[in-house]
Amino acid sequence: MKVNTQSVNFHADQKLLNFIQTKMDKLDMYYDKIIQSDVYLKVENTSNKENKIFEAKVSVPGDSFVVKKQCKTFEEGVDSAIASLERQLKKRKEKLRA
Repeated sequence: MKVNTQSVNFHADQKLLNFIQTKMDKLDMYYDKIIQSDVYLKVENTSNKENKIFEAKVSVPGDSFVVKKQCKTFEEGVDSAIASLERQLKKRKEKLRA
């Protein structure tokens, strides 16, 4: 699956981009008709430790799912967002089968 990644207010290194690509590719196991996904990585200028925002938009035929997570690290945000997307995609697949 093609993952379009944009980083706002910083430059994302290749290791992080590869990690995101690997995790997003696993979504194909739950729903095979994913058209594309857009990922936005943002860093807020706050004194709060949880200043990393991971936002993902996954497009499927007729719908799209958006998940936004704010965590201490991008890896933690990716993991929790992927878990949420897995639930949403499973739910959609069950609805289509019924």
